[in-house]
Amino acid sequence: MGISRDSMHKRRATGGKKKAWRKKRKYELGRQPANTKLETTQKTVRRIRVRGGNVKWRALRLNTGNFSWGSEAVTRKTLDAAPFKQWYLTHYGVEIGKKKKSASKKDETEEGEANAADVKTSNHVERKRKSRQVDRKIDPHVEEQFSSGRLLACISSRPGQCGRADGYILEGKELEFYIKKIQKKKGKGAAGSA
Repeated sequence: MGISRDSMHKRRATGGKKKAWRKKRKYELGRQPANTKLETTQKTVRRIRVRGGNVKWRALRLNTGNFSWGSEAVTRKTLDAAPFKQWYLTHYGVEIGKKKKSASKKDETEEGEANAADVKTSNHVERKRKSRQVDRKIDPHVEEQFSSGRLLACISSRPGQCGRADGYILEGKELEFYIKKIQKKKGKGAAGSA
């Protein structure tokens, strides 16, 4: 039996069963879901001929996506946080998501910071960065994610239809909601295994 998008097999609003008075039609067909996987190794996109001779691109595996950081109005083609980190450093001159070091490692980190400070920039760039510092503020949850190197994002495109995984980085209330949901899920998993 094929996947069908008809309503012939459903019950009436009153709960009664309907008799099948005709066979399935080609225009009622459905296809298997794409279940797109995001991974770093390879990209697999299938071409599908659909009604009217049109074409859909079914993404089965993707290794990149075009993601937007809304509050900073910047977009990068990536699957991790590195390009956004790099942009933040060049735009504001501030390294974001740097893990806090202990007292014993301070000497080593001071040398590393000195190397980062040695990068020469013109006075014009310094003035621009200084003026940008006034408006610079970042969500603490987002900053916390940068330290792990992974950002929570929402895919807003339809990979099973257009063959691309484009989206935006979660921020604010939406991010808080999903962080709570993930922590709740982790709590249930720990309780279930004990």
